[in-house]
Amino acid sequence: MSIKQKIKRGYYFYLYKIRTGTGTTIKSPVRINGVKYMTIGNNVSIGQYGWLNCIDSYYNFQYTPKLEIQDDVHIGNNVCISAINSICIKTGCLISEHFYISDHYHDFDPEGGPIVRQKLVDKGEVVVEENVFIGYRVTILAGVRIGHNCVIGSHAVVTKSFPAYSMIAGIPAKVIKRYDPVKKIWLKLENEEN
Repeated sequence: MSIKQKIKRGYYFYLYKIRTGTGTTIKSPVRINGVKYMTIGNNVSIGQYGWLNCIDSYYNFQYTPKLEIQDDVHIGNNVCISAINSICIKTGCLISEHFYISDHYHDFDPEGGPIVRQKLVDKGEVVVEENVFIGYRVTILAGVRIGHNCVIGSHAVVTKSFPAYSMIAGIPAKVIKRYDPVKKIWLKLENEEN
């Protein structure tokens, strides 16, 4: 890292008052809202042009958000992580570029006036457990829990929870393989309901 990059990074951490563990790097530019609701662990790296967003107030509506990124998580460029309830990304996850994860959505009441002024609706916490690999341009929606050691294929839209050792892909995402710890291989699923 050059002297100029170190100075820029130092200014950036000072500007947002980000509290992180040791060895953590957040590359600027990145948009950060609600830093007091965030916990970022050791040896985390977050790429450029992302948005970390904890919303405690939206128009006249109040929320209690929490975002936790545990140790040794690596997140690519152009990500959007947005919480009004709770999002937890656990230790050892690797997340590719253009990732989107949220625990809420905009309400849509046809008689409620402009959508942008309507409340945000909490759809449940999101948890990504340990050592999950998330491919390029994946979306994870509210109320989802991803078990440890899962693989999520590029462009997947994850609308429900999946158990550990699942390989999932598609829109909406479904299980395509499961890891067999005895044989130590990923087994393709055939005719399995998932």
